[in-house]
Amino acid sequence: MSKNNERKTYRIQNLSCSNCAKTYEANLKALPNVIDAEVNHAAAKIYITGEATIAEMEKAGAFDNIKVRDASERKVEKESFWKKKENYSVYVAAVIVVISLILSFTLGEKHILPTIGYLIAIIIGGYSLFITGFKNLIRLKFDMNTLMTIAVIGAVLIGEWQEGATVVILFAISEALERYSMDKARQSINLLMDVAPSEALIRRNDTEQTMNVADICVGDIMIVKPGKKVAMDGIVIKGNSTINQAAITGESVPVVKEINDEVFAGSLNEEGLLEVKVTKLVEDTTISKIIHLVEEAQAERAPSQAFVDKFAEYYTPAIVIIAVLVMLIPPLLLNGSWHEWLYQGLAVLIIGCPCALVISTPVAIVTAIGNAARQGVLIKGGIHLEEASHIDTIAFDKTGTLTEGIPAVTDIYPSDNESLIKAAALENGSQHPLAAAILRKAETEQLHYQSVTVENFQSITGKGVKGDIDGRTYYIGSPTLFENLGFDVDERIETLQADGKTVMLFGSDKIELIIAVADALRPDVIDVLKELNQMQIQTIMLTGDNERTGQAIGRRAGLTSVQANLMPEDKLNIIREIKKQHKVAMIGDGVNDAPALAAADIGFAMGGSGTDTALETADIALMSDDLKKLPYTIRLSKKTLTVIKQNIIFSLLIKLIALLLVIPGWLTLWIALFSDIGATLIVTLNSMRLIKTNNK
Repeated sequence: MSKNNERKTYRIQNLSCSNCAKTYEANLKALPNVIDAEVNHAAAKIYITGEATIAEMEKAGAFDNIKVRDASERKVEKESFWKKKENYSVYVAAVIVVISLILSFTLGEKHILPTIGYLIAIIIGGYSLFITGFKNLIRLKFDMNTLMTIAVIGAVLIGEWQEGATVVILFAISEALERYSMDKARQSINLLMDVAPSEALIRRNDTEQTMNVADICVGDIMIVKPGKKVAMDGIVIKGNSTINQAAITGESVPVVKEINDEVFAGSLNEEGLLEVKVTKLVEDTTISKIIHLVEEAQAERAPSQAFVDKFAEYYTPAIVIIAVLVMLIPPLLLNGSWHEWLYQGLAVLIIGCPCALVISTPVAIVTAIGNAARQGVLIKGGIHLEEASHIDTIAFDKTGTLTEGIPAVTDIYPSDNESLIKAAALENGSQHPLAAAILRKAETEQLHYQSVTVENFQSITGKGVKGDIDGRTYYIGSPTLFENLGFDVDERIETLQADGKTVMLFGSDKIELIIAVADALRPDVIDVLKELNQMQIQTIMLTGDNERTGQAIGRRAGLTSVQANLMPEDKLNIIREIKKQHKVAMIGDGVNDAPALAAADIGFAMGGSGTDTALETADIALMSDDLKKLPYTIRLSKKTLTVIKQNIIFSLLIKLIALLLVIPGWLTLWIALFSDIGATLIVTLNSMRLIKTNNK
């Protein structure tokens, strides 16, 4: 791809609404050297293929006072809502209207001075509105700007100067409210962008210097002092400390980091001095990828948003037709007053402005996805957020999902340290995961098994190992091995196996130790599954383990059902079968279970502290491997869908009530617009409730 055809990303400010986004996108595409352009209204970003200067892009967005900056500029000067330049004309127009109202009371409504005041207020407050409205009218494009332009001009033509001026101001307030709504919803992204510092202390060529993150290279040594945030992803090469990773993974408990441990940009160094070797450029850090994924997710249209957009396409033309009928039928067929019904028709046109309806879904989606990201849950699109609310079955992988994924010794009979030392010494020559569990147990008990000499070590394939210690041959392995050797196997073995534990025996001329090993359940599994069951969600475990072990873990965890002895293709087929009757989610590690994750209605990946695989594989990633985030995500999804439905119903209901006021002739221009402003405000406040949904 040539340099001129590269896709460049820019951040923008002041974009008012989704309709303005469409207009801006069309203006950008019309620039001479632009091949293609895309506007991400939710994330306040634009993507340009081709060549365009910032001045050209700002000129294309001059109708909405749009400001453009490079995507790498993470910080932007925050401007108070009340101090925004685009609001100044509204303030001036409002003051002029108030003065004109006072003059109309003192000099009379027919006096020329109040009329001139209203005209000036209309011009100042509605200048940008009229420019856009007239352009749209020429193209026969009926959006909210067109409808408002017709309504205001119509009001002036029938002598309703005061009403026309008031409507201009109220519409400007409505636009400002919509802009404010999206700004509030985007705060979650702004908070994420502020997580990682823009500078870091770097040692390069034996010289320490503070550098901008954009200038830091892979391989540089970053020095992170206590109380400072980590600026780049990297590996600890010196020192140890506790790191608070809440901003990245949602974990509230700090994590101990030592040499060779990975640290993430945006995490907080709480105690020790660390030296970190930078492993990723600033645009490739985990926090950068999270921000990118969340921004893309917020731009993706949810099913309810697609419905609203489609509805608005028919709604606005329908309102225009109704307005024309209101203007014509009563005067022509019912001897109504032309002035009165022209006025009512203009008011109906204002009801056609779908502001509250249009923002009813995106504000809720943007807020919810941003909130989830701060809690350590990456939801890769509004469609997945909505889909999660319909889930009635969740299939779990076992190892690393329900369990820790690390076998541990749970029982030893009898408790004999001398025999355990010999068993650990024998297992020291084995590479089996169960051998590692015995070695960890010996190290925990501080048993010095390394001093024991093992001779004639030999692996017995699939059964265990043997070796000579102090002239005697010892065996450690499965009960089958000892049965083949002619030993009588203890009945306790069956009891341990029934509990889902793997049993190993150790001995020479007799069985000296019975060792039970199990992959321990994650600490919160039982509570999480109980909560999911209370939400009427079936929980199924899909495991490659044997039936006895699978059923034992299923009982301990509280699963609805267990499917064992499964190959990856078996898991895939089971998911497909479940999908025929249920909405199913699959949760796994994002690698081994990839086919099942892809086949499920929603794939949840255990994030492993932000691994690339987890970010790319699943629809939703739990960044801290915390299963408590699972019921939180479903609760958030259900609450979001409820909020969206409330917003849509309320937006339509308030429009319907306003339309019904036409029948007795009570509808006025300012009531029509106030209904839209009120709906916009309530929809915004209702959506903001999603910010308070937390993992509790």
